[in-house]
Amino acid sequence: MTREFIRAERRAQGREASEFAVLAPAGHYIALRVGFAFPLAEQNALPAEWVERYTRQNFMLADPVMRWLYGNSGVIRWSEIALPDPRGVLAEAARHGLRFGVAISFDDPGPKGLRSFASFCRGDREFSDEEIAVLRAKLEWLHVAMAPPTNLTRAELEALRLVKEGCLVKEIACRLGVSEGAVKQRLKKAKAKLGAKTGSQAVSAAAGYGLI
Repeated sequence: MTREFIRAERRAQGREASEFAVLAPAGHYIALRVGFAFPLAEQNALPAEWVERYTRQNFMLADPVMRWLYGNSGVIRWSEIALPDPRGVLAEAARHGLRFGVAISFDDPGPKGLRSFASFCRGDREFSDEEIAVLRAKLEWLHVAMAPPTNLTRAELEALRLVKEGCLVKEIACRLGVSEGAVKQRLKKAKAKLGAKTGSQAVSAAAGYGLI
C-alpha cells in the first residue's frame, strides 16, 4: 500500500480502525485511478492464502468480478453478476471464506477519465443496501482525494519531463532557452504542488498521475 493511499484512507475515515475492515470482515481489494495498466494506488486486504492461490492459478483473467469491474460502472453484488465463471473462481473464493461480495466501479467523466474500483467481501451474509452505500461513498472519497493536482503549469511539467529523461538543470535550461535559476524555480514550485520533498519524488508523482 502506498504512502499516498495510507494518508488518503486515514483522512477519509478519521480514525485508526478501518471502516472497510468492519464492513467487509472477509477482506477487500481497492484499486484507485487505474490507468492503462496499473492503478495509482491499491490495497489488497484479502486473505493471504487466497491471494497466493489466485495469483498462482492466474485467476484474474477468468474472474467474473474483475471482468465486471473493468467493463462496467456502478455497484453489483457478486451473486448478481451474470458473467460466465468457467474456472469456478467464485466457488473457489467461497472455500477461502469469501462467500458474499460487492463490486463497485466508477470512472471520471471525460475521455481521459481514470477508473477506480473495489471488491468487498463477507463470509456470513450479503451486504445490505446501507452498507454498500457507505462503501461506495468512501471509495469515491478516496478516488477524489487521489486526483492529480490541476495547478501545475506547462513550463513546470516540461521541466519535470526533462528531469525524467535524465537531463540536468543546465541541460534543461539550454533546451528550454531559460536560465538555470528559472528551471530551479519551476522545479521548486512543481515539488510544492505535488507535495514532494525531492525532485525525484516530484517526477515519480507526476508520472504516476499521468501528467508527464
